[in-house]
Amino acid sequence: MSQAEFEKYLHDNIPLSKAMEVSVVSVSTDAVVLRAPLAPNINHRETVFGGSASALAILAAWSLLQMRLSDEGINDIHLVIQRSAMEYEKPIFGDFTAKASMEHIEGWATFTRMLARRGKGRVTVKSVLEHKEQVVGRLSGEFVALSTQTA
Repeated sequence: MSQAEFEKYLHDNIPLSKAMEVSVVSVSTDAVVLRAPLAPNINHRETVFGGSASALAILAAWSLLQMRLSDEGINDIHLVIQRSAMEYEKPIFGDFTAKASMEHIEGWATFTRMLARRGKGRVTVKSVLEHKEQVVGRLSGEFVALSTQTA
């Protein structure tokens, strides 16, 4: 799926991504980078609202999993975040990005095997938030995929 197609998919299916004015910088099965501007995500201190920062990080991680699952032909699933830990390292004073990648790539095979065998799998993904090429936050998220046949 192209960047433009994936961005349209996000905006059509996750309304928050449209409200946040999220754009897709790059999308592949190895990494997903999303960008959001300050204006629709601003707080009373003229920095990015923490909820927006967390939402972009989670959305990037979720997007990476969607791309990997789709690439393997696994489409009949419900993918949800179960738990996350967000660290805010610095205030964000402008446009920001979230880059998602697999925390433990070796866990992917276990995840897909469990999904095929039991209809349920768990996997951890990390996202790094950046502003002006500086790391400003980090997310570690545990996601659960449920087969629609077992959900």
